[in-house]
Amino acid sequence: MGSLPTEVFSVELQQHPHHVEDTTGRVERAQWLLNSPEPPGLWQQLLHGIKKNVFPQGNNYSSKQKTPASRVFSFFRGLFPILSWGRNYKASKFKNDVMAGLTLASLSVPQSIGYANLAKLDPQYGLYTSIVPPMVYSLMGSSRELAIGPVAVVSMLLASLVQKIEDPVANPVAYRKLIFTVTFFAGIFQAAFGIFRLGFLVDFLSHAAIVGFMAGAAIVIGLQQLKGLLGINHFTTNTDVVSVLESVFNSIVHEPWYPLNIVLGCAFLIFLLLTRFIGKRNKKLFWLPAIAPLISVLLSTLIVFLTKADNHGVKIVKHIKGGLNPSSAHQLQLSGPHVGQAAKAGLISAVIALAEAIAVGRSFASIKGYHLDGNKEMIAMGCMNIAGSLTSCYVATGSFSRTAVNFSAGCETVVSNIVMALTVILSVELLTRLLYFTPIAILASIILSALPGLVDINGAYHIWKVDKLDFLACIGAFFGVLFASVEIGLLVAVSISFAKILVNSLRPGIEVLGRLPRTDIFCNINQYPMATKTPSILIIGINSSLLCFANANSVRERVMRSVTKEEDETEDQKEKGRIQHVILDMSNVINVDTSGILVLEEIHKKLFSYGIELAMANPRWQVIHRLKVAKLLDRIGGERVFLTVGEAVDACLNPKVAGGSSC
Repeated sequence: MGSLPTEVFSVELQQHPHHVEDTTGRVERAQWLLNSPEPPGLWQQLLHGIKKNVFPQGNNYSSKQKTPASRVFSFFRGLFPILSWGRNYKASKFKNDVMAGLTLASLSVPQSIGYANLAKLDPQYGLYTSIVPPMVYSLMGSSRELAIGPVAVVSMLLASLVQKIEDPVANPVAYRKLIFTVTFFAGIFQAAFGIFRLGFLVDFLSHAAIVGFMAGAAIVIGLQQLKGLLGINHFTTNTDVVSVLESVFNSIVHEPWYPLNIVLGCAFLIFLLLTRFIGKRNKKLFWLPAIAPLISVLLSTLIVFLTKADNHGVKIVKHIKGGLNPSSAHQLQLSGPHVGQAAKAGLISAVIALAEAIAVGRSFASIKGYHLDGNKEMIAMGCMNIAGSLTSCYVATGSFSRTAVNFSAGCETVVSNIVMALTVILSVELLTRLLYFTPIAILASIILSALPGLVDINGAYHIWKVDKLDFLACIGAFFGVLFASVEIGLLVAVSISFAKILVNSLRPGIEVLGRLPRTDIFCNINQYPMATKTPSILIIGINSSLLCFANANSVRERVMRSVTKEEDETEDQKEKGRIQHVILDMSNVINVDTSGILVLEEIHKKLFSYGIELAMANPRWQVIHRLKVAKLLDRIGGERVFLTVGEAVDACLNPKVAGGSSC
């Protein structure tokens, strides 16, 4: 593998001057790769991510950023986006935001009362959750359309998790304190996800899993509303379908129930669904389904008051405490026997709330043509839930139905959330006494009318057509929530999603590459049959972002199997040129661990024993750094590492011009 004598090499210079120029450039580019600077470590990347979240405008203020004042200003601009767009806010936008906010409030007030009932809390806590969290998000959030407040799925989730620790009927005060504590932990987790750029943890709950989870939760929530529609006093605390239906059947058979509840509830449910249908058919009437819940509450309350229907078995809300949010900081239980369980419930609630809010926010941001930063959204959501836990609120997030109304009403900025929150404040101060006779059945019908938006049948069918394993996660989450519990449904969905990642990691794609005609592009010969192999050279692409302990042995076996197969085919076809070089295309491998390095060394040794030389093309930053640290480059030879597959092939075909080194 030494260099050629001087006189021989001078002849080559004269005979192949253009090859010499190519070789010089190739060697220079290989040196760029080999001499690349050391990549940032884990802590550097983590600190850079935090700095990027805290000082997002830092790159745009290279000169001013050096002053302390500009650093402080950049910090607050990153933390409070309202400081950036607020300076250009116009009166025309304010008019649209006011109209959108008022429309949003007409939907939020009745829904908030209903969702508080779903969370097994007094009605005022749903209204409180529509005040403080939207105000905080308006200062810190970056989505223009996202409507913040209580939502059905999170309300049901909290009730199912917390009632296992404290009974909301036997001990409502302890239950409420635990809800606030769970909300506090949810906010802490959400903010931590954003600050430390851990949003990938939320991504373990894939889109398919969310579709299945939401559909299952919608059915469970709908069945639980039978308690309100039928006026049932005793109801199961379990959330699975079998327990709920059994409880309904036993209540109907063994306990008195009052048909007026179901008549009143179904009548207004038909009215609500009809307005939704009209609103979808005629976009100009978007406001009709938005104000229909408020109209239903007011009309039903008036009917019950005038007919004294509460004396004939109709269940009513009764007293709703008025006034602004009282402080709940002293109610947080940050010590005691239930802290661990509260933290666990907070983590689950945080992930579900983030998954729903970011999915909704990004979908509407894409319609408006702007980007939504997931990490900033996590920080905003975390701060608003921490603030909410201190002001008698439970976990809030972005609502799809209210966001759709906000968008249709023509909102321009998050000021619509502020207008909505102020309107709810007026409602809490002035209207709570008027809602004394509001029937529970109406709240159940309002929740039921919002559930169809959670069931995405077309989305599930699309998942089935595209990826059967994704559909398995979808259906697993659906049946897990439906027949077991919310936690089981989530666990099944995350397990299947994680198993999919493991399967793809354990069995990475190993492809034999060939050159496309009249190009310098190398592709999979199975995908592109017109691609041609290069005689005496086997090019293998490793399609895995990580070469690690989980897949290293599989990569070694499949690479050596490809070499053996190629050798056998060459002998069968009686071709003259046996394999002399194996080129590993490392362009898809982002990182490698010690197991991966050992496997690369074993591949090198085995190929060397067969008289085959190993070359590598385009190893990424972390990979080339670790190969140098592990001294594997010294054993393979730095002259056999290239920037592209094409340059590696050229070097193997013209070893003498390359300086006497084969490949």
